Amino acid sequence: MFESMNEQIASYGVVPVVVLNDVKDAKPLADVLVEGGLPVAEVTFRTEAAEESIRIMSEAYPDMCVGAGTVLSIEQVDRAVAAGAKFIVSPGFDPEVVDYCISKNIPVYPGTVTPSDVIQAVKRGLKVVKFFPAAQFGGVATIKAMGAAFTTLKFMPTGGVSAKNLNEFLSCDKIIACGGSWMVKGDLIKAGEFDKIKEMTKEAVALVKEIRG
Repeated sequence: MFESMNEQIASYGVVPVVVLNDVKDAKPLADVLVEGGLPVAEVTFRTEAAEESIRIMSEAYPDMCVGAGTVLSIEQVDRAVAAGAKFIVSPGFDPEVVDYCISKNIPVYPGTVTPSDVIQAVKRGLKVVKFFPAAQFGGVATIKAMGAAFTTLKFMPTGGVSAKNLNEFLSCDKIIACGGSWMVKGDLIKAGEFDKIKEMTKEAVALVKEIRG
């Protein structure tokens, strides 16, 4: 389960990090992500609409890779998975959440920024971790330095990633994909500018292809 999810996320190169404040936006957003060639989303669990939005997106597109982000507790893991989430992302390394997900065979990507965080992931056999907030903690340089010490691990940086610096991140062989919100910005979703989101999604897909050759 973990390995296939890692491969799936790696194949996308970019994971849209989505904040949904209204469930009515879930289906239109899923539509344009799928149509734009990026059938994946990390729906942050910090809004009231998150749980139902995951359910709507997962039911509309059973093959879409919908995950839950900003997960802070076991209770949230259970709610997210029951709604259809296929993977869990947390902003930091919470041993309780990580161990619970591993015991349930739920792909989990805990946030890390230090060697101490990373070593906890390695001890548990994880192959991919989130690196968050990436820009504020040294970006690619830090990932390369930690990757040299932890050779079995790869990273999914989130925070400060954009179309402008995606090349720098994805050119690093220690990075399988980047989490980014530039193509799914909250103001675009709120304004119902789904055509614009689709266009930016297509541009992100094209950029990943260009970078990876």
